[in-house]
Amino acid sequence: MAYHITSNCVACGDCVYLFQCPVGAIIEDEIYRIEATLCTDCGSCIDVCLVDAIKPGDNSLIA
Repeated sequence: MAYHITSNCVACGDCVYLFQCPVGAIIEDEIYRIEATLCTDCGSCIDVCLVDAIKPGDNSLIA
């Protein structure tokens, strides 16, 4: 199960610029997202998000 970035994201960039994902799974597109195929479920990105926008689970499973 991968992590995903929810709509609570305020696009501050901390998850990309202050935290370097060990596998490069956080992608900056129009919005920030976590590439589920790269995410190793380490969970270290959760602590860097100030608005609690990073959650466990692939976002394709979220309705």
